[in-house]
Amino acid sequence: MIHANTDSEWLPLYEALASPVRLSIINLLASNPMNVKELAESLGLSSAIVTMHVKKLEKAGLVQTKMVRKHGGTHKICSLAERSIAIELPQPVPDAKKMHEISVPVGHYTQFEVHPTCGIATVDKTVGQYDDPRFFLEPERMNAGILWFGKGFVEYKVPNYLLPGQKPLALEIVLEIGSEAPGTNENYPSDIYFELNGKDIGTWTSPGDYGDVRGRYTPSWWHDKVNQYGLLKVIRIQEDRTLIDGQHMSDMSIGEIGLDRNFWTFSIGVKEEAAHVGGLTLYGKGFGNYNQDILFRVFYEDARSN
Repeated sequence: MIHANTDSEWLPLYEALASPVRLSIINLLASNPMNVKELAESLGLSSAIVTMHVKKLEKAGLVQTKMVRKHGGTHKICSLAERSIAIELPQPVPDAKKMHEISVPVGHYTQFEVHPTCGIATVDKTVGQYDDPRFFLEPERMNAGILWFGKGFVEYKVPNYLLPGQKPLALEIVLEIGSEAPGTNENYPSDIYFELNGKDIGTWTSPGDYGDVRGRYTPSWWHDKVNQYGLLKVIRIQEDRTLIDGQHMSDMSIGEIGLDRNFWTFSIGVKEEAAHVGGLTLYGKGFGNYNQDILFRVFYEDARSN
């Protein structure tokens, strides 16, 4: 799934959709992969015109092409690269100027307990060997752009930059995440829990471990048959409850979290006794479909001004 918003970087996507011909191409490819000649014949257009439209769809990340040997020749086959698109419109927030944002790399965990299948990698190489939890202690893991495990947890310490008199109103945690199947499997549910300062803020069931197409930012050396991308999730703890992507996740409120300390402790994992023990994969900068690490955004008001 593509998670888009109103930032200008998504203009190629919206431009790609603003064409009856390109929408027709998407509808045709939803049934079967086709080459440019087949698309042109179905649409009653020249191959040159269809090629131009396909390039726009490729640029938008909606269509992918690959060379395939077929009927004694080599053909450029087009297929859909995504299943769906979600567009997030700007949400009202308490005084957007009063916010602290902290980006925490996925390898900067301070505690962990992981079980195979597991591994960790930077944008340049795998750290150590697959399925050996000892390498989660390797100093180079601080540069990690991806990590995965079958069950267990990782824990992060997040500095609190709120000043005396600044009252937290909401906290957002934004991260790209998926399950961890041997290889990949889009139907591989996993109950992933989230804790903040020792408080259970909720559990989300990841649908699967995605690898049908390469991640938009995944390094070229990364193997095609393993984790490629996840889903971008936005957890929001506010004054009355906790939401994930705008949907109720728990009744935990911002006042119960205890944000009046020098740092916060965020844990994420999969419990052995969960109904769906499907592991988890965390994507950071240089991997997946979103070029970001784990983002923490705290919105606040200055109590001294009230």
